[in-house]
Amino acid sequence: MPATLRPRRSMLYMPGSNPRALDKARGLPADALVFDLEDAVAPDTKAEARETIRAALAQGGYGGRELIVRVNGLATPWGYDDLAAMARAGAHGVLLPKVESADAVRQAEAILIARGAPEDLAIWCMMETPLAMLNAKEIAGASPRLGGLVMGTSDLAKDLNALHVPGRLPFITSLGLCLLAARAYGLAILDGVHLDLNDEEGFAEACRQGREMGFDGKTLIHPKTIAAANAAFAPSEADIAWSRKIIAAHAEAESAGKGVLLVDGKLIENLHVVSARRLVAQAEAIAALEAQAA
Repeated sequence: MPATLRPRRSMLYMPGSNPRALDKARGLPADALVFDLEDAVAPDTKAEARETIRAALAQGGYGGRELIVRVNGLATPWGYDDLAAMARAGAHGVLLPKVESADAVRQAEAILIARGAPEDLAIWCMMETPLAMLNAKEIAGASPRLGGLVMGTSDLAKDLNALHVPGRLPFITSLGLCLLAARAYGLAILDGVHLDLNDEEGFAEACRQGREMGFDGKTLIHPKTIAAANAAFAPSEADIAWSRKIIAAHAEAESAGKGVLLVDGKLIENLHVVSARRLVAQAEAIAALEAQAA
């Protein structure tokens, strides 16, 4: 399955220093989990949290969920040890904070390789500074090991001196630049978190906007938002039915030697069929993941 088709409707941050939270995550319906060693962990507990995460990964029990560890930056006292510890810990990926250049990706990659990381251990990049936005293309193309980009809109707002407002106009340029870079290099990309847990309407609007822009899913800070994110970023039953219909009609037309066809009065070309097949594949991947978690 291409990396961009793996379900990532919801990617929940989990504090790496909290064993009970990591255990509870085994039963949460999130598509992906980020075990956090950075922002969610106090400096004096980072080494302990590292071992807590390693133990949780070794124990397993997370079904088909994607497991990613957010490490500390290499400029901190903990970054190198985080990467070294997670190279063979069993995660699907490591998430690098505040990436601003391709060199930062390659430096982390060199450490992972030196520590015996398997070839399928992906590197993900937090995109959360103005320089990251300007260098999004080179970051996305830094390594074949890149799995995806994650928007860090909270830190970005701080650096831009921007406000969190309905419609997120202050972030549209940044979101668009990173989305373009991700898609140009075949990467997944996750939208930033919504900070106000009581703002259900605002969260729903942010999910709708992110889905319309083309993001694969939403990063989350609380389990109670998982269901809404999963619903927002999943293909609707109507879209799945329509996609299957035009796939079948196109196959029939193709066998009859016709290149263009009308379905319910709508002109259908090959590009529409490609999108339809991708949507159906996404729906099937979601169904398979949910069946595995059941």
